[in-house]
Amino acid sequence: MIKRRARLTAAAILAATTIMLSGCSSSSSPTAESKGPADITFWGWAAGYDKSVALWNKTHPDIHVKYEAVTNGGAGGYDKMLTAAKAGNAPCLAQVGYETFSSFLAAGVLQDVSKYVEKDRAEFPNWVWNNVGVDGKAYGVPVDTAPMAMFYRTDLFTKAHIAVPKTWDEFAAAAAAVKAADPSSRIMNLPTDAYLYAGFAWQGGAPWFGVKGDSWSVSFDSPANRKVGDYWQGLYDKGLLTSYPAFDASLYSAWSKGTVWAEVGPVWSASLIRDNAAGSTGKWGVAPMPRWAGSDAVGNSGGSATAVMKDCAHPKEATEFATWMSTNSDSVSNLIASAAILPASKSGLANSALDAPQAYYGGQRIYQLFRTESAKVNDGWVWGPIMSTSATSLGDGLGRIHTKKGSYQDALDGAQKSTVTALKSQGFSVS
Repeated sequence: MIKRRARLTAAAILAATTIMLSGCSSSSSPTAESKGPADITFWGWAAGYDKSVALWNKTHPDIHVKYEAVTNGGAGGYDKMLTAAKAGNAPCLAQVGYETFSSFLAAGVLQDVSKYVEKDRAEFPNWVWNNVGVDGKAYGVPVDTAPMAMFYRTDLFTKAHIAVPKTWDEFAAAAAAVKAADPSSRIMNLPTDAYLYAGFAWQGGAPWFGVKGDSWSVSFDSPANRKVGDYWQGLYDKGLLTSYPAFDASLYSAWSKGTVWAEVGPVWSASLIRDNAAGSTGKWGVAPMPRWAGSDAVGNSGGSATAVMKDCAHPKEATEFATWMSTNSDSVSNLIASAAILPASKSGLANSALDAPQAYYGGQRIYQLFRTESAKVNDGWVWGPIMSTSATSLGDGLGRIHTKKGSYQDALDGAQKSTVTALKSQGFSVS
């Protein structure tokens, strides 16, 4: 991100983007409607994107899309995109995760395509649009979402006569029952990955960021966040959770061996568990995410969009392709098969590919459940403009919990302090 002396407010993200666009040369101006066939370059990394591009190119000779695979965003792909945008040679389209979208907006590297998506706004839920823009503006088209649910060992729960919990109070009771049934087992692993943990905060109505007038608000240390953190801290303090590193082979082994009986995670956990715990094929099931009392809200952890970059000379055509990729039946079927996505679009969610029984999950049609749960994702979540800083700080704090050298509250307080400091140092207005 480019460091600015002026105070960059939430509303000024729009102005920053406009300023960046007005500085483009006429030859690359996105407002200059170029004549002739449109050539669109698209950078991304998800499996199957190349196949959807190929499907498009077969039937759209006047808009040719060239797909170029780049490194996963968090592993260097985003840095490459930002560097290219600064140099004026970024692609027209780029795969950007929702958690990073605000950072791209703040850097002024995206362009407003609201007028091109207006006719398709009803295709996507409002909370999804909120993740690809600000102040009602859209800077890209959503592709997928990642609502959360509870994955659990059906064989072990049945054998121990433990009911699948429907609330977080019942989950705590089930955690105690698992330990009582088998002292060497635990119900779940301590959630210490920052972005996975975000899904729990999201469900609990505990946002990390918001917009107040012309300023960003930061609320890692809010009472709502303390409630969610205290819940997990309480389970861990009682010895009811394991503490394997997130996404580690030791956790995968515990899933497979049956010493960790459940995982509350996003839709992409379905393939994560399947691919890393082959020894428990057919023994897993999926149930709705436990609810907080009086609420039917679900958390989300993941998902991405096709962003339109600032120097794209064909924003209308680029948006047309991006919308097609997220809504066309053949494209969506391909992405479901290739990348195991849960489509963000309503037409995509109606795709029959989501109705297929999953052998690993005992023949359960698990994506039907996620289809239903996607409509219950808590509305109003906003990602901040410097998530790399926020997530690193929170992740470091969460990583100290198992050593007894830190707590969830310490991690949240640390993320609050480091985020506010970084925002102010980079010229953002913070309320």
